[in-house]
Amino acid sequence: MKILLIEDDTEISDMLADYLSTENYEIITAYDGENACRKFEMDQYDLVLLDLMIPKISGMDVMKKIRKSSTVPIIIISAKDTDSDITLGLGLGADDYITKPFSVTEVLARIKANIRRTTQYDAMIDKNSSSKIERCGLLMNVEDFTVSKGGEVIELTAKEFEILKLLMQNPQRVYTKEQIYSLIWNDAYMGDENAVNVHISRLRNKIEKEPRKPQIVITVWGIGYKLGEEK
Repeated sequence: MKILLIEDDTEISDMLADYLSTENYEIITAYDGENACRKFEMDQYDLVLLDLMIPKISGMDVMKKIRKSSTVPIIIISAKDTDSDITLGLGLGADDYITKPFSVTEVLARIKANIRRTTQYDAMIDKNSSSKIERCGLLMNVEDFTVSKGGEVIELTAKEFEILKLLMQNPQRVYTKEQIYSLIWNDAYMGDENAVNVHISRLRNKIEKEPRKPQIVITVWGIGYKLGEEK
């Protein structure tokens, strides 16, 4: 597994690179946003570790550039630990958020969880079922991971796609936030609803005609979410 580590603090970068290398990960390092974007465009990666406070191009802008062409898992590692920072990071397409100071074992656990989720998701595609799902005016192709509405492709992050796929494949079922988190993040639910809320909000902004009056991803008050009824 190849990881792009974007961190301008050489001490932290070296510590992470050395530790992860002993766990059989191939680590490619970048110390500024400009170099990071160049290295990402030149190679394929299984995961990106991204510090937000980096020179030349900010971490947030690096993430925006990556998300224009890739759904690779991105884990933010940052000293910014306010709810607004975390919400913004997740909202722009990060899959996970680790605040500094951190332990290398925690970083390793998060890496394994995100890569496991991605590989298991890929393996879950049922080859005997149709590769296309059409509901609520949306057309989803589970083979090339695209969603379109009215013939126009909608750009979704990996987790936004997975949440929508879960609901579109099970249109009559209501999922709690705990169930969505456990299925999509492939991790134990720790009671933090923020990650689910942010991704649902971002998804609605992209697929709903009126995000504040959603007709596709419906809130079932006191329970969770479900797919809206066909018109």
